[in-house]
Amino acid sequence: MSSSSAVPAAKPPIRDALVAAAFRLFLERGFEQTTVDDIVALAGVGRRSFFRYFPSKEDVVFPDHEGCLADMTAFLAASGPEHEPVRRVCDAARLVLRMYAENPAFSVQRYRLTRQVPGLRAYELSVVWRYERALAEYLRDRFAGRPDGTLRADVIAAAVVAAHNNALRSWLRSDGVGDAGAAVDHALAYVQMTYARPADAPALWSGPAGAEPGPAGDVVVLVSRRDAPLWRVVQELETVLDRP
Repeated sequence: MSSSSAVPAAKPPIRDALVAAAFRLFLERGFEQTTVDDIVALAGVGRRSFFRYFPSKEDVVFPDHEGCLADMTAFLAASGPEHEPVRRVCDAARLVLRMYAENPAFSVQRYRLTRQVPGLRAYELSVVWRYERALAEYLRDRFAGRPDGTLRADVIAAAVVAAHNNALRSWLRSDGVGDAGAAVDHALAYVQMTYARPADAPALWSGPAGAEPGPAGDVVVLVSRRDAPLWRVVQELETVLDRP
C-alpha cells in the first residue's frame, strides 16, 4: 500500500488528550507549576472542554476512579442472598485492581506523582475512603439485625481495602513488574480466611512454588482460640507443618 493511501491515525478523544497532556506537563514542570491553561493549550482544546470533563486539576490525575466506583456500586447492588458477603466485597475490590492493571505504565506514573505531591496524596485518600464506604454500606445491609452488624461491616470493609492496597502498592513500587492479580488474591485470602464463613474461606498453601500439598490422607488439625490473632494461627500452623 502506498503512503498516499495510508489512513491517518485517529485523534484521541478530548478526555484522553487532556489526561495525556496533563501528565506530560506534570512530569516536565511539576504538578504545582502546571496550570489548566497549560494543559488545554498542549491538548489543543478550549478551557471549557477541560471543566466539562474534570472539575479540577486534581481530578485529571484520577480520571478513571469515578467510573470504577460506579462499577463497584453496581456490582454490589447486583448481589443476591446466594453471595457470601465477604467474598463478594473481595471480588468488588478486584475491580479496582483491574483498573490499575489495564494500564500499568500510567498507574506507576500516577503512583510516583502522588508520592511527590501532598495535595494529591490527600485527594487519593479521599477516593480510597469512598471505595471503603461503598463496601461498608453493602456489608451493613447484609449484616443488618446482628448486634455487631455495623461494627463487623466497617471492620471488614477496612480490612479489604487495606489488604488490596498493600498488595497493589507493592506492585506499583516495583514499577508494575510481576503478577498484581496473584498478589492481591493472596492478600484478600487472609481477609476471607479471617472473616468469611469457613466453607467460603480459601485455603492458603504457602509451600514452595510448584509444590503440592501433602498426599490424600495427610490431615493436620489445629486447635486455636477463637479470638487468636491471625498471625498467631498461621505461626502455629507453620510450626506443625515443619515437624518431621
